[in-house]
Parts: sequence; structure tokens; C-alpha cells
Amino acid sequence: MDPITPPPRSRTIYLLPNLFTTAGLFAGFYAIIAAANGDFVNASIAVFVAAVMDGLDGRVARLTGTSSEFGVQYDSLADLVSFGMAPALVMYHWSLSWLKFDDPLLGRVGWAVAFLYAACAALRLARFNTQVAVVDKRWFVGLASPAAAGLMMSFVWAFADGNLGWDGNQLRYVALAVTIVAALLMVSRIRFWSFKGGAAKGTRSDRVPFLVLALVPVAIAIAVIDLPRVLFAVGILYALSGPVMWAVQRLRKKSEAA
Repeated sequence: MDPITPPPRSRTIYLLPNLFTTAGLFAGFYAIIAAANGDFVNASIAVFVAAVMDGLDGRVARLTGTSSEFGVQYDSLADLVSFGMAPALVMYHWSLSWLKFDDPLLGRVGWAVAFLYAACAALRLARFNTQVAVVDKRWFVGLASPAAAGLMMSFVWAFADGNLGWDGNQLRYVALAVTIVAALLMVSRIRFWSFKGGAAKGTRSDRVPFLVLALVPVAIAIAVIDLPRVLFAVGILYALSGPVMWAVQRLRKKSEAA
């Protein structure tokens, strides 16, 4: 039996979903400008706004039947700016640029690691675009670029507001490690839960269990208490979930083989 191929996307350009994509692109661009001006809190917030817009444009396109090949390619290019270039440059301006005062070689390491993150984000997006029709929608293969950007920007936001007493200079080596880990997780083969419900295709693939929906108000109430630190904790837990699950599966396979 021949495999069922998805219907071809329309080549028409639709206004509504692409408006959300443009808003996300603007938020990513604004994050770069804000970081260059030393406004790291608003730069971090702008990347999270871009993530919200990125989640909305696809949903709106599916709900209104306005998906198009143009929209897919435009969304991918906007994601490269918002979740690749913007987090890398925000992290560099906030913390990694301080490495040059320790040693000129470390200064080059700082911007090289920032470039590594941007390059890994581009590779992650390219791999996603080529595998979107064949992978299980319940899982992301590699850390998704919005999640990696969320980990980076929640780290910056949690400390840049000054409430914890550390700044980017003091945390430059921690920032270096966070950037490298986020970059490598994006291009890894480790699976991360996508929160997209079951493996069914079409609108059923967007359904989630009722328990998840019921926990949303609880999550919002907790986040309101201290939003930057809560987002940072969530980012760490989600980034760790993939490697931990991978390690558990490896141990289980070894025990079964034994």
C-alpha cells in the first residue's frame, strides 16, 4: 500500500497568519536592538513575545485554513532571527562579551560560541523543515529552537533585572556553558516532548489531555509570583527532560539485554 502523502500546501499568500509571523520577527529584531542598547530585560521579554507569536501563527493558519508554502518558509526565516540571532546576540552583549577582559583569546571564544548557537539554530530549523512530514509529532528531535531561546533568555532575564545580585560579568562562564549546552541540544538526536497530544494527523494532533489544560491556571498562578525565575526553572527542567529520558531508556535497554 502506498504511503498517504499530505496534500500540497497552497502557494497563496495569506495576510492573517503572516501578520503574526511578522510580529514575531519584529520582536526578535527589537530584542537585538534592545540588547545593543543595554536593555537586557526588555530584550529577553521580546524573545518570549516572539515565541508567543510563533505559536499563534501556525494555529491561526490551521484554524482558518490559510496554510501556505510561503507561510512555512517565512515562518522559518523569522524563527532564525527570533530564536537564533536574537538570543545569541543578547547573550553576547549581556555576558559573553566580558570574556575579552580576561584574555583576548577568551573574547574570541565568546563570540564564537554565540555564533555556534546561531548556527545550531539554523541547522535545527533546516532539519525540522525536512523532517516535518515523517517524524512523530509527539516528540521534537533535538531541543526546539523556541525552547532553546527560552532557556537562554530566561537565564538572562532572571539575573539582568538585578534581583539576584549577579550580573553578566560575574556569570560569564556560566553563560558560556548555557549557550554551548543549548546549541548542542538543538542539533542532538535526543527527543523532547512536544506537548502536541497523540500521534494522529490533522486537527486531532493538536489535542492535549484535559489534565494538561486544567494545570494551565496553576502554572499561570505560579509564574505570576516571580516570572523570570519561574521561566528559568521551567527552561532548565525541560532542557534536562530529554537527556534524562534518553539516559533512562538506555539503562532500561541494557537491563533488558542483561
